[in-house]
Amino acid sequence: MLLIGESLNVINKKIGRAFKERDPKPIQEEALLQKSKGMDYIDINLGPAKKDGPELMPWVVSVVQEVVSDVPLALDTSNIDAIAAALKVCKLPPLINSIMCRPERYQKMIPMAAESGADFIALMWGPEGLPRDENERAALCVELVYAANEAGIPNEKIWVDGIVTPVNIQQPQALSLMAFQSMLQDIAPGCKSTCGLSNISNGPPTHLRPILNQTYMVMLQKCGMYSVISDPLDDQLTAIAKGKRQDIVDLIYSMMDNDGEIPANYASLSKEMQDYVKTVRVILGKALYSDSWLEI
Repeated sequence: MLLIGESLNVINKKIGRAFKERDPKPIQEEALLQKSKGMDYIDINLGPAKKDGPELMPWVVSVVQEVVSDVPLALDTSNIDAIAAALKVCKLPPLINSIMCRPERYQKMIPMAAESGADFIALMWGPEGLPRDENERAALCVELVYAANEAGIPNEKIWVDGIVTPVNIQQPQALSLMAFQSMLQDIAPGCKSTCGLSNISNGPPTHLRPILNQTYMVMLQKCGMYSVISDPLDDQLTAIAKGKRQDIVDLIYSMMDNDGEIPANYASLSKEMQDYVKTVRVILGKALYSDSWLEI
């Protein structure tokens, strides 16, 4: 599983201040940290960046590349001009994060991706916002991939993001994304995939976020997910993604194969593994979400 580090982000107070003040030190420290943590891409997230995006994004790219030149970047902002400016200074082929399935967006951004040769994330956010189910995700995917193909972009350069939503308020959407992910290679053969993994735990208490993120990542991996945008500080998640905790993967896969049934050997499992069992059942809808699901 490829990992895209999420924390070089304007919503991080320290990083947001560094962006505003053009202070390279916190930005470079974060980039070096993400490299040391094994991130395969570093996501530079400016948010809307409405005022100074076209100047800020290439500046941040250059600042990061001064200390980390061998990890590719994901360019993450809704400011199209900022993306265009940053593409000109990237030393390694970047990943455009992202192109929505809205004609007014993709008709401008797909030619940009085609001209630069950059891969891009195809975000399944349509004219009506979040798709209601896997079928609407599939329809949006077909539209956006077709438009990219018409511009000469092959499927292999498209990373489909079906959109993760918080499990505590939209539990069925977790299942819908897994269903869509399982369909993806039939819909768009050769396309890669990614998602904002931490959205699954956006809302639950901080101490519960890691196990939700880790469990859902493994579940998505079983459905064919290629990469995730993740927290670089979650060492357990990184270890799982890099194949160092096969015991956790095997347990979660087995539960998915058995429709979320509690394993027969549950009582003999460690507390750590029992927590993964409980979390799989919450995500699959076999148990109602509550902030105390690990205590039940």
